[in-house]
Amino acid sequence: QLQLVESGGGLVQPGGSLRLSCVASGTTLDAYAIGWFRQVPGKEREVVLCMSKDDDTIYYADSVKGRFAASRDNAKNTVFLQMNNLKPEDTAVYYCNTEVGLWPWGQGTQVTVTS
Repeated sequence: QLQLVESGGGLVQPGGSLRLSCVASGTTLDAYAIGWFRQVPGKEREVVLCMSKDDDTIYYADSVKGRFAASRDNAKNTVFLQMNNLKPEDTAVYYCNTEVGLWPWGQGTQVTVTS
């Protein structure tokens, strides 16, 4: 059964950093382009960043350019989202999935940026 489990979120002050993780079971992440997404209540889920199978970042939302970066550890079937210089507007629940949201969504991990 395919399952995505995101973790690493939390409460952080503006300017802080977090590193999110997404572990997959029932599939192998290295065969897919992977996206990180986020959603705030009342709004649609938006794509933050997409990473190709070759670990090249193929898309950044303008709002995160220069601050967020993705990577993967294929041996652990895990992808990461390094978030630096966080801003209050980054507050959201973060998810991983294929770049087109092909898989069932995980529970996400809450990121809250506040002073």
